[in-house]
Amino acid sequence: MESEELDLSKSEKYDQSDIQVLEGLEPVRKRPGMYIGSTDERGLHHLVTEVVDNSIDEALAGYCTQIDVVLNNDGSCSVTDNGRGIPTGIIEKEGRSAVEVVLTKLHAGGKFGGSGYKISGGLHGVGVSCVNALSIWLKVDVYQNGYHHYVQFTRGRADAPLKKLEKTDKRGTTVTFKPDTEIFETVDFNYETIKNRFREIAFLNKGIVITLEDKREGRENSDRFEFKGGIIEFVEYLNQNKNPIFPHPIYFNKISDKSEVEVAFQYNDGYQELIHAYANNINTTEGGTHLVGFKNALTKVINEYGVKNKIIKENEKLTGEDCREGLTAVISVKLMNPQFEGQTKTKLGNSEMRFEVERAMVECFGDYLEENPKEARELILKSITAQKAREAARNARELTRRKGVLESTTLPGKLADCSEKDPEHCEIYIVEGDSAGGSAKMGRDRRFQAILPLRGKIINVEKARINHILENAEIKSMITAFGAGMKEDYDDSKLRYNKIVIMTDADVDGSHIRILLLTFFFRFMRPLIENGHVYIAQPPLYKLEKGKKEYYFYNDDELEAFYKEFGNGTGEMQRYKGLGEMDPEQLWDTTLNPEHRILLQVSMEDAVEADRVFNELMGEDVDLRRKFIEENATLAGELDV
Repeated sequence: MESEELDLSKSEKYDQSDIQVLEGLEPVRKRPGMYIGSTDERGLHHLVTEVVDNSIDEALAGYCTQIDVVLNNDGSCSVTDNGRGIPTGIIEKEGRSAVEVVLTKLHAGGKFGGSGYKISGGLHGVGVSCVNALSIWLKVDVYQNGYHHYVQFTRGRADAPLKKLEKTDKRGTTVTFKPDTEIFETVDFNYETIKNRFREIAFLNKGIVITLEDKREGRENSDRFEFKGGIIEFVEYLNQNKNPIFPHPIYFNKISDKSEVEVAFQYNDGYQELIHAYANNINTTEGGTHLVGFKNALTKVINEYGVKNKIIKENEKLTGEDCREGLTAVISVKLMNPQFEGQTKTKLGNSEMRFEVERAMVECFGDYLEENPKEARELILKSITAQKAREAARNARELTRRKGVLESTTLPGKLADCSEKDPEHCEIYIVEGDSAGGSAKMGRDRRFQAILPLRGKIINVEKARINHILENAEIKSMITAFGAGMKEDYDDSKLRYNKIVIMTDADVDGSHIRILLLTFFFRFMRPLIENGHVYIAQPPLYKLEKGKKEYYFYNDDELEAFYKEFGNGTGEMQRYKGLGEMDPEQLWDTTLNPEHRILLQVSMEDAVEADRVFNELMGEDVDLRRKFIEENATLAGELDV
């Protein structure tokens, strides 16, 4: 179906009269977490996103076609667009230029009732002013009305009023900022994190060009993103490691007076469901009304077509889960007055969008099935097969649901539970093998540490249906022990342990077990990762005895540094091949004791990229897996094979 162009802007007029001021800026430096979420690496990258979002708003309004981002060698970041430029006229009430007001006042911008923007990422308006407040310095170059304008700020305050410089034919804005080391835990931009976000933005705004260049010494790199197919190409990208059952994604684009609904989806022969929903380019990770409308309509259309064509019996209608097995979808809506639930804006609340998406899906997907009877039949038969598998899994699922607090002796998998009943203070170690499990049970602190040994490797959930997954004894043990359920039944409030620690040997088998466990958590208990419950234990690789003292080293660099400082001498050195080689006391001292241990928290910064990597590593395509290993082999360091 052909897409229509959305034009929600009625006027090119965008000047100082569109800027409205609601409150001051000073609180940002005092409580940065309230405005950007955190002051770690995630918060640092939020600064880049905030500046780029202003340029995207210009693109949504129809005035920007290219955004260029540079990571400079001095630690700063520059964002340039070819939009209309931040207004440079004087706001009489403020006695300053609009540029200065936008950069120094919270909630000052063209999104608060003015005619500057009809669509934007919601009424946040704190973006670029927050970036200014949290930067050592920030410079703005505006090319507008035939002139180059310039102003510089230091920690949120203008050094001097806006200057009008030379004449120019250029149009747009360049914002260059250097994050403040007094605010952030790290000011080192991660190229891959930024690159993944820009790819996503480019998919969602077909035709816009986004370039990223790293000019930092020793890290020179560059990427260019432009997707003329938009979210069609997004779905193809998400499905690139899978086997689609139809050659091309189903796509439609519906426009009304106040909103736009754009949907692309494609089925593959796998078992996982992957849906990304966006509202005004914001990734609504908690879903919302647009996602509800999509799911309802998908199930409705498939059932109605199946019953009408006698593929499905009236009394055996498919559930939504049946209809979504193997589905990859991107839903992108754009609307004039978005309402996001919560400060993080991860759930769309506009009730009208449910009906807009549902109406568009019923019409367009219904037409597709009528016009493609062969594909429609294949899709419905796939869903029926999924239904049968779920029926077979129902009893297994009921057995794995936790009902109240069970005694440790009744739990499968040789769980050695802890005595503490408050989950906030409890942690469970998932340990590879009975030998290491025995040492861990004896070495742990029984008050708050539980041990669950695994016998062998769990099933690869990337290649199995849910009924087979729930037949796996080790998976049943984990689900029952954790107590929070899985998939749509997952309830974080019922989780029995605040920390779930994966503890495996530092060899190839240990790495494989670790990725199998992470894949299971990602696919069936994703909130475990999203809420920061999952950790990787870091047992030592070496023990060195020198005189009467024992030293432990967690990597080769630590050992080498010790040798450089104290020499090799006649110390006796042991290379641990597995956790089972440690006695309980050693395991406690190095890996279990909260005062000395090293735990790596597993986070999920980018769900799109995480899904792609899990599928690449654990999916069916052997060639892609081999390519990934070849490209990343140097990152693994020394391996024990």
